[in-house]
Amino acid sequence: MSEERAWHPRRAGPFVANRVLLVLLAAALMGVVLLPFAAMAPNRLMSGQGVNVAVALLPWQWLSLAGLAMVLALCTLARPFPSRLARWLTLIIAPLWLLLALYGLGDYAFRTLQDASPAARVSQGAAFWILVFCPVLMIIDAFQRLGSGLAVRGFYTAALVAMVGALFASGIFDGLSIMQEYANNRDTFAAEFLTHLRLVGLALGPALLVGLPLGLLARRSPSARGPLFGVLNFFQTIPSIALFALLVAPLSALGEALPWLKALGVGGIGAAPAIIALIMYSLLPIVRNTYAGFAGVPATTIEAARGMGMTARQILWRVEVPLALPVILSGLRIVTVQAIGLTVVAALIGAGGLGSFIFQGLGQYAIDLVMLGAVPTIALAVVADFLLQILVSLSKPAGTR
Repeated sequence: MSEERAWHPRRAGPFVANRVLLVLLAAALMGVVLLPFAAMAPNRLMSGQGVNVAVALLPWQWLSLAGLAMVLALCTLARPFPSRLARWLTLIIAPLWLLLALYGLGDYAFRTLQDASPAARVSQGAAFWILVFCPVLMIIDAFQRLGSGLAVRGFYTAALVAMVGALFASGIFDGLSIMQEYANNRDTFAAEFLTHLRLVGLALGPALLVGLPLGLLARRSPSARGPLFGVLNFFQTIPSIALFALLVAPLSALGEALPWLKALGVGGIGAAPAIIALIMYSLLPIVRNTYAGFAGVPATTIEAARGMGMTARQILWRVEVPLALPVILSGLRIVTVQAIGLTVVAALIGAGGLGSFIFQGLGQYAIDLVMLGAVPTIALAVVADFLLQILVSLSKPAGTR
């Protein structure tokens, strides 16, 4: 019996040390095998013919991808690498895999379009997106397992962004269809991007000014809590397109009745209904997180502050607000990402923003024009989420980060 226990598999330890990395690696390899890496089309409107990795990439490129995948596969195992070394290897190999996939697609477009007609287009395939997103998720998982500080994560992220930016600056992606769409809409893109940011900012500012006091009210007054959350929950149940449509008639009538409001831009279409709708959608997360933040302040801490002779105002600003701030900022993080996505829909009522390219592309059946609006929106949401995560971590009291 003692010998059987000595050789039991559980005594020897698990064979796979990182199941998350294993799943991501398996998903990436399955995507490469089953899905096209790129698409070659005769023009911007016709569907492209899928091209797999073995055809799109040069031998040294796909062999390098295979070699990097083998190292990542070893990092998923309990041996031969110690767990900490495997995580650091993942942080080295995953970005190389990402950069190689990016370079390979741009290089394929450059080589292919040299002998093609001027109207031909090369766009990204499903396998390309998998090869981009899986390494990013691998990096996030490795950092979570290592428990690295903000300084290390920030430096690493800045270095990775700089390397990707260097690829863009080199012009290797100029042959891609999405970059050709950008070149055709360069001036319009800059204006719509700034409009998108402006709409998000004009919605978040009033939402914070209204939501923070309402969250504190919900904490201080239990009788107001139920009706307040009921109304805010009702706003969330209204579909975004329906809410935009419901605001068209009353705001149009208000603008006609009050010319000075119309002069300020208040009307049935444009930025005004978009901002009001975004504010309505943003209130619930802000109010709920503000309430949760203040509710999470220990009663003993408040009693200790009172014992020290602090007034109610001093307790609020010196004790409750600092302790509730991480939860409040987490709500702001949710609202910001949500607002960036919902602003896309605002283009349907003439508010502008990156959604303009998405709906123009859908109307023309130009998928790469759709991607010109969708990819920057996703990137903007990811950057905002990352920056607000840093703020949340910095706002936590010392010893709790």
